Amino acid sequence: MDGQTVDVGRDADADRDALRRALTASGALRPAWLPAFDAVRRDAFLPDVMWPHDMDTGRSRTVDRKRDPHTWQKYADSDCPIVTQWDDGAHRGPEPGRSFSSSSSMPSLVFSMLADLDVGEGHRVLEIGTGTGWNAGLLAHRVGPDGSVVTVDVDGAVASAGREALRRAGLGPAVRVLHRDGFLGFPERAPYDRVIATCGLRALPFAWVGQTVPGGVILVPWGTYYGPEEATARLVVAGDGRSASGPFTQAVGFMRMRSQRLVRRQHAAYVPSGAMDRADTSVTTLQAGDAAGFVMGLLVRDVTHVADREREGRRAVWLYGLSDTSWAVADFRKGRRETEVRQSGPRRLWDEVEAAHEWWESEGRPGFGRFGLTVMEGGRTAVWLDEPARVLRRPGPSA
Repeated sequence: MDGQTVDVGRDADADRDALRRALTASGALRPAWLPAFDAVRRDAFLPDVMWPHDMDTGRSRTVDRKRDPHTWQKYADSDCPIVTQWDDGAHRGPEPGRSFSSSSSMPSLVFSMLADLDVGEGHRVLEIGTGTGWNAGLLAHRVGPDGSVVTVDVDGAVASAGREALRRAGLGPAVRVLHRDGFLGFPERAPYDRVIATCGLRALPFAWVGQTVPGGVILVPWGTYYGPEEATARLVVAGDGRSASGPFTQAVGFMRMRSQRLVRRQHAAYVPSGAMDRADTSVTTLQAGDAAGFVMGLLVRDVTHVADREREGRRAVWLYGLSDTSWAVADFRKGRRETEVRQSGPRRLWDEVEAAHEWWESEGRPGFGRFGLTVMEGGRTAVWLDEPARVLRRPGPSA
């Protein structure tokens, strides 16, 4: 056993050095964050049983540190997302659960977001979503040991595990870990110089703006209910504190804030028996992947879409209205240029997608990097293209 432990240690050092070099070469790990990377090890914040996630296949595997320390350590020192909790803690047993609900993000994503956050020594930081506690530990090492980092998590078990991991790492006094709803922030320790969310948002609370100093930065993964695509919005609080605005910086994918998970009507509520025969029919020349889901979500409001699996060269793409029972379906068939569309309800959702796609084409097919977000009092949001003055839609409640 002693020989095995030594081997694991040597392999771990090599893997961690390789990860350090790769993150540095990619630009994700900036020089300012190298001391934190070296001092605050990811493996100190991971549970003995964990589930590394394959981004290509969408599958997770079980890795037990006690049974296979080499494999466990290799994943801990890799640029891989690792699931640490399933089904809001209801899952039991070693096999993967149904829905992952807490994780340790890819180190490349962690450090690229920290670079966007632009944290400096002495900054007061609020983190929404404690997770394993690793991100809070990195922040604490960067800003200093005076307890300037507050991290909150809505899940009591997750918050407790993160607190204990920080204590074991010697960072307990530097981080205040709270079990509470992060949507409300933590005004008792405000104002903050930086706020970072490690969960996906569909509505951004103005409370975070109100708890941040003018000129302070709020970094949040944001998207729409159109689909799972998200991008980090880097918002700078205005001098008067009444708004925060900034561009989207990178595409990301996070677990949704639990209070903002999508709950829509069942399919039968949209498409009852006989509805297909009564629907309006048309054809479209759009293809299933013609426009990025993130951009479509910005342009077509209060809609979610579901793409069925391809079967025998056919694939149906459904659109469902979130404010009413409007629906549309396009029946894509391999090798065909035209696709049959059926739609019904108060809105013609496919027509709206066609119009959005036409606008997107006319603007040169902009990606997420040309868009930005402004958050105003009352939680109103405005999405813009290239500059805040070019608002895409009238400000209203976050979608």
